[in-house]
Amino acid sequence: MRKNVILVTGAGTGIGKLTAQALAEAGHIVYATMRDVEGRNQPRADAMRALAESKGIQLHPLELDVLSQESADAAAATIVREQGRLDVVMQNAGHLVVGPTEAFTPEEMMKVFDTNLLGAQRVNRAVLPYLRQQEAGLMLWISSSTTKGGFPPFLGPYVAAKAAMDSLAVTLAYEIARFGIETSIVVPGAFTRGTEHFPNAGKPADTERVAAYARYDGVMDRIGERLSGLTPEDADPQAVADEIVRIVTLPPGERPMRSVIDFVGDGAREVLDVSERVRIEFAKRIGIGDLLEARVKRHSLRAAAHVRRSTFDA
Repeated sequence: MRKNVILVTGAGTGIGKLTAQALAEAGHIVYATMRDVEGRNQPRADAMRALAESKGIQLHPLELDVLSQESADAAAATIVREQGRLDVVMQNAGHLVVGPTEAFTPEEMMKVFDTNLLGAQRVNRAVLPYLRQQEAGLMLWISSSTTKGGFPPFLGPYVAAKAAMDSLAVTLAYEIARFGIETSIVVPGAFTRGTEHFPNAGKPADTERVAAYARYDGVMDRIGERLSGLTPEDADPQAVADEIVRIVTLPPGERPMRSVIDFVGDGAREVLDVSERVRIEFAKRIGIGDLLEARVKRHSLRAAAHVRRSTFDA
């Protein structure tokens, strides 16, 4: 197996952390990036270094603040300087906010977009010059089933930012295909345990507007209880990490465009089955069918979205 050099954003917690470790344990060279590795996140970085030493794996914590172009540029340059190349970029950094949409000021919403969308674009601008020069690589995006499936209320800014990021990933896939750069979009469903996504969620500062929605008090709690009830005991975000390892390890040309990991069944898989088919058909109708595949691909695009590791057939 070829060792891939991999950059993972938002690797301090949750899916990013699980995936960075799983990729390193699978034999890849992983740079687990996060902000403030010498400050607030130093305990997490130190724990990763200790794990890498104890297991003999290549898991390297690295400073990268997606809110800073300078930081993103420096991280990408460091990796290429140390390894001579960059094979995979996992766009994972994100931040959840919860509350009535009206209560968020435009400035608060912009902060959500800054992390979840513009942060990804800063990373794009940092890494794509290297991937284009290599004429090879994989852009791997962590989307959300909220962009296509059912989702509860009071997630407005987050869902809007994730939908924008997902659209950006699809558009970019066309634009980098002729450089031999592949795209895979991994779509996790709701996980009610195993991550710090909801415990660390932001809230709107306008408490007066929040209070105006008192008639909705308890709705999110009931939704959470219902989601927990629908979630099987074996539902674990490690399944997302395992699927990413599978995708990365596949030979170039055999990686799926989409992969859904959803234990609840929120409808994203069904919607993506349709939207992918429509997207592909329309691209062919307007004469850009060649952009549906990176030049390195040897097989037809895996158009269908998949659900859960046990049912994958890629």
